[in-house]
Amino acid sequence: MQHDASAQGKASGRLIFLIGPSGSGKDSLIEQSREPLAAAGVEIARRVITRSAEAKGEAAHGVTPERFEAMRAAGEFAMHWQANGLEYGIPAQVDQWLAQGHSVLVNGSRAYLPQARLRYPDLLAVCLVVKPEVLRERLLARGRETPQEIDERLARSAGMRLDQDSTVHLLDNSGSLATAVGGLLQLLREEKLID
Repeated sequence: MQHDASAQGKASGRLIFLIGPSGSGKDSLIEQSREPLAAAGVEIARRVITRSAEAKGEAAHGVTPERFEAMRAAGEFAMHWQANGLEYGIPAQVDQWLAQGHSVLVNGSRAYLPQARLRYPDLLAVCLVVKPEVLRERLLARGRETPQEIDERLARSAGMRLDQDSTVHLLDNSGSLATAVGGLLQLLREEKLID
């Protein structure tokens, strides 16, 4: 099902699809941007993940694989995908927010971007990029994977580069988080999604 941007003649919001390799700082960027985005009327979708709520990382809604499948079967997700052995879902509420004229920030997936574009043709794709050595250090500091698993992840990530896709806005997060937050807000201003 494609999102109808002209539903009921109202101005529809725009989906902001934030992507980037694991460890690039998507969760941190979202958390640090939360207040200024809320003040500007931008909603932030909370992902549903088949990872325990006690696991380190984003403030996602952790569910069992069985519960995730039940939610998917009941049509509770606007989008869903599998990555790194986990299931990820974006609640259907995003479509309500968009129809109400709110833009919505989603913590997305690079591999799912083509499907997301089919459903939301006007989405704004924003990819966090980080220097490889910085990314490796961040992944090591997280402590979720062995050094070998991290190297395998980095090798896979190198094959998913989006810097040749002119429709994806690259946002460097190799430096300070404040700089990346400023870059995101500036991009959203340029795209007329916030004032």
